[in-house]
Amino acid sequence: MDHILLVDDEPGLVKGLRLSLEQAGFRVSSAADGQTALNLAREGDYDLIVLDLMLPVVDGLTVCREIRKSRSTPIIMLTARSEDVDKILGLEMGADDYLTKPFNTRELIARCRAVLRRTKQQGLLPDSQQVRIGDLVISPPHRRVEVAGRRLELTAREYDLLELLARHPGVVYTRQQLLDQVWGYDFVGDDRTVDVHIRRLREKVEPDPSRPRYVKTKWGVGYYLEAEP
Repeated sequence: MDHILLVDDEPGLVKGLRLSLEQAGFRVSSAADGQTALNLAREGDYDLIVLDLMLPVVDGLTVCREIRKSRSTPIIMLTARSEDVDKILGLEMGADDYLTKPFNTRELIARCRAVLRRTKQQGLLPDSQQVRIGDLVISPPHRRVEVAGRRLELTAREYDLLELLARHPGVVYTRQQLLDQVWGYDFVGDDRTVDVHIRRLREKVEPDPSRPRYVKTKWGVGYYLEAEP
């Protein structure tokens, strides 16, 4: 049974979401403020975190950023705001997906299942196939990535992006193709989401993110993985 940490300071919303998520087959723990959420996330073992942006004590963006320093647990961010800047900030901090309040509970459950399904995949590449491109090593069976012997802590979405590009080095994927294949048909957003994740991926993979060796841009088209950096 997948364990979800639900973080929101609205008691009525938490009560309703907990009931719906438990009826959908999830185990649910909850926190009503950012500091409690951080403590639970650091001490517990959760499969997914559903995190509100506006929280007392410590805000959701800070919680997301702090969690990302030590854990790659998938995060779906909830926000009552509709401005793009909040969505992009959430993605910048390491969130895997977002929903804008008010939302349909069935949509949240669908998003949770989609994110967990992608996280649990053994990978798009055959289990026995380890990919080596320069100093970059991708190990699909363990969803592990290393650069020059240093293991990287990627989010589920960052890993899925990198692995997809690694399937066909040199092949350019448009932003829409990446949205379709990594985020899935149920994603509601725009192609700037891809740009944000590519930027975060480069910050972790590239020796110099401003001059990428691995994850390249084909201007006006999309992104690809350089076969021989």
